[in-house]
Amino acid sequence: MRSLSFDKDGKTMFLLGSRGMSKMAVSSEKITPITYSAVMKLDPAAEREYMFNYVKQEEKNRFYDVKMHGVDWEAMTKAYAKFLPHINNNYDFAEMLSELLGELNVSHTGARYFPSAVGERTASLGLLFDLNHKGNGLKVAEVVENGPFDHANTLVKPGTVIEAINGQKIDADTDFTTLLANISGKKTLVAFTSPSGAHNEEVVLPISTAAMSNLLYQRWVKQRAADVDSLSGGRLGYVHIRSMNDASFRTIYTDLLGKYVDREGIVIDTRWNGGGRLHEDIEVLFSGDKYLTQVIRGQDICDMPSRRWNKPSIMLQCEANYSNAHGTPWVYKHKGLGKLVGAPVPGTMTSVNWVDLQDDSMLFGIPVIGYRTAEGNYLENSQLEPDVLILNDPDVIVTGRDQQLEKAVEVLLLDIDSAKKGKK
Repeated sequence: MRSLSFDKDGKTMFLLGSRGMSKMAVSSEKITPITYSAVMKLDPAAEREYMFNYVKQEEKNRFYDVKMHGVDWEAMTKAYAKFLPHINNNYDFAEMLSELLGELNVSHTGARYFPSAVGERTASLGLLFDLNHKGNGLKVAEVVENGPFDHANTLVKPGTVIEAINGQKIDADTDFTTLLANISGKKTLVAFTSPSGAHNEEVVLPISTAAMSNLLYQRWVKQRAADVDSLSGGRLGYVHIRSMNDASFRTIYTDLLGKYVDREGIVIDTRWNGGGRLHEDIEVLFSGDKYLTQVIRGQDICDMPSRRWNKPSIMLQCEANYSNAHGTPWVYKHKGLGKLVGAPVPGTMTSVNWVDLQDDSMLFGIPVIGYRTAEGNYLENSQLEPDVLILNDPDVIVTGRDQQLEKAVEVLLLDIDSAKKGKK
């Protein structure tokens, strides 16, 4: 993309883009590059002082609570300013700003530094390995669905031992991650021994760490959906809200009114959700109250409302919920849509503006919106307690069981069955 401007006479056009500057006379079609040389002398200490004062002023002017959570902001910033002469890098500067902003006892703030240098990026083969394997190579425990080796022609399966990557052997003491550096999307030769003892080689395209993380997330969701189906005998469905955004809403909406439309109830999982803004949409989606049934020739076809969930539900939460993943369970409970199961959620319901500093490798957060209840209390710093408290035991989780999920299924089925008995 280029920007275009004219000189004052309108006879020459100037173009500025990612490849530099150039000019062209209106009467001509010839583009002439413009070269220049510029030197800027920077006083890093003075710039950090300016940025410190900018953070101080912006936070004071825009923080959602005019009382600054009871903090004497002028005295606090003065106390921290004395460290400025001793800071000579952005790592320490970001840390100092984060400590200062932390004095406000609020979520959605702190400073961040993003260095421009990019190091090596470790790729993934889309395999999970047996950590108890002894000896040379990497023993495959699982081929991750939709990963590089998940196709009909591969010979790699659980029990296979990966012996070498691009000709480099993997010994017992080899850090194999070094063999995966910067090869994402590049043809990679993998040598392995099958459980039968046969030696083979295959060429694959490794994926990025981010892509692998996404596959593992899909695996996690699929496992929990299967657990809910099994534990409930096919009576309940399961959806996970990954983030409080449009994409997540579309996913759960499709599942709710698609594959789970005939289920008696639904388990809504909000655990490990970092936030966004979806509490109103979730409230509407799960607040359906049946008022009609469509009937064709004596056959019940569809309950109405048909674009909202109008059957029982239950919501899972955990200590890792943040921001709107605190607000959404709060709304769910406040509106009486169902029970909350899991761990307490810290009070982190504010909305933030992330602001770039003059040195654009740094930014900081200003919580600009607070959410106040009808009683006059803010959700920020107000911990949300579940109706049913249960913590996942790490020793149990590693065996593949999810105690919070199991409890949610148990509680929802009991509530559904109790409601049925009450109608008789």
